[in-house]
Amino acid sequence: MPVCYMPSTVNDLFPVPGVRLGAVAAQIKKWQRNDVLVIECAPGTTAAAVFTQNRFCAAPVLLDREHLVWQHQHGKSLRAVVVNAGNANAGTGASGLDDARRTCCEAAALLGCAPEEVMVCSTGVIMEPLPIDRLLAGLPEALRRCREESGAGAEAWLMAAQAIMTTDTVHKAASAQVMIDGVSITVTGIAKGAGMIHPNMATMLGFIATDMPIAASVWQPLLREVADVSFNAVTIDGDTSTNDTLIGMATGQAKISPLTQSDDPRLPVFRKALCDVAVHLAQAIARDGEGATKFITIQVEGGRDVEECRQVALKVAHSPLVKTAFFASDPNLGRIVCAIGNAAPPELDVSKVRLWLDDVAVIVDGGRAASYTEEAGQRVMNQAEITVRIDLGMKGNAAATVWTCDLSHDYVSINADYRS
Repeated sequence: MPVCYMPSTVNDLFPVPGVRLGAVAAQIKKWQRNDVLVIECAPGTTAAAVFTQNRFCAAPVLLDREHLVWQHQHGKSLRAVVVNAGNANAGTGASGLDDARRTCCEAAALLGCAPEEVMVCSTGVIMEPLPIDRLLAGLPEALRRCREESGAGAEAWLMAAQAIMTTDTVHKAASAQVMIDGVSITVTGIAKGAGMIHPNMATMLGFIATDMPIAASVWQPLLREVADVSFNAVTIDGDTSTNDTLIGMATGQAKISPLTQSDDPRLPVFRKALCDVAVHLAQAIARDGEGATKFITIQVEGGRDVEECRQVALKVAHSPLVKTAFFASDPNLGRIVCAIGNAAPPELDVSKVRLWLDDVAVIVDGGRAASYTEEAGQRVMNQAEITVRIDLGMKGNAAATVWTCDLSHDYVSINADYRS
């Protein structure tokens, strides 16, 4: 079974053979910290990616979609990912797309590869011109740091997680190692995100690397599958960003035969390790929601299909009335009942619905549980971590889980002051 960590120290991270990282302070925004990251991948690295569904997607998303298709069609490698924080390069029109292409071309020239073998990601303020000259000026030094001995170590992963932060209050990184055919396989990832978080994707960027050799035909659907039960199960404020991107990098450095078929018996073990890392990162985003004071898990079961359960969970998770009640530790649980009713299908028989707040039964057979007390509800609402479990009672075995946070005064303050 995988061993997975949400690291607080560099000792908890496992470097991935074939990946080197370097970051520099290019002053994309007026902060004195690293804000341009280069992830250099060994030749032979296979890419997979999942992107935002926002129709006003950023220039890097448009370009990365093209480059991913090109790599898969031509059997080419992903050689580098260039990431900048502080500016989203979204809503920037043709000039923004030109800047994204210039970034790929400059990185490719430094690496000696095709521009299509480079992907680029941006995060930050929307509709502001990207200070492209500062970004490009930082690339040689970032790449030089990749080539240093430390660029292949655990410290580089921690540094990379910090370099991609915007309104995040903590870095987000996780690792797993698992034995397959007697070979140790590593999965390590970093992510950023604290606001504008809602499925498809859940403003987030994520980068997950592994030394497992895996064919693109298996890697791409696998990453999508994992994203759906991790990053696409997070909602903070109901807003999907223009830039959301998850990139998977499989370097193939492990001395093991590659995964080339979706029915390979080794795939479930690898999937578990990959999912562990993705779920840890996704939960870290919810825990770090802008102004958040509580981490909330919404579990919905008893539906006829997963999407039915998922829609109810999402409605509860991003209801402002529910979220503010959690912030106030107010057991006004009728707000949850109202949210369920707003999302449930017309066929729902409310007399079959049951609801629990952690271990406290709140609703039984469509009405308030005889055993429920205000004191019991208050005890749970005072907690920093809370689970809401809902049984729709629709004679189905489907279930879905969503993670979210409360909505505090600080959320308004953070977003009101975001550009200042």
